[in-house]
Amino acid sequence: MLEVETIALPRIKESNNNDSMTPRELFTKNHKELVKEGERWMKESATSCTVVGALIITIMFAAAFTVPGGNDEETGFPIFLHKNLFMAFIVSDAVSLFSSTTSVLMFLGILTSRYAEDDFLKSLPTKMIIGLSTLFISIATMMI
Repeated sequence: MLEVETIALPRIKESNNNDSMTPRELFTKNHKELVKEGERWMKESATSCTVVGALIITIMFAAAFTVPGGNDEETGFPIFLHKNLFMAFIVSDAVSLFSSTTSVLMFLGILTSRYAEDDFLKSLPTKMIIGLSTLFISIATMMI
């Protein structure tokens, strides 16, 4: 609809057809079913991804407090604190935890959206892209 609006004359945008409908109203009426299908798909996808993200958050949170090798009894610091592989583990654990938290927040934003016609243009696709990207990042960093 936006592409058509850019090339249409201003008076045509405001004119009515035989049913007294503007082009915008006619577009909305003809695409109601598509909006419902899009809403259903977005909710199903966001729900599934929220569950995956929540599971990753749980795993990464637990992994952050039960470090490999245990803790030094005297200082309480992890035994492998000065090892490079241990630092890589801690950094990847933190990245996974924060990126999965971001993805869950994005998917919750999708689930609580009002699903207006204009939301499908920018808001919902942006949230879905950010949510999926951060979920994939959290899965990748979880594997390290």
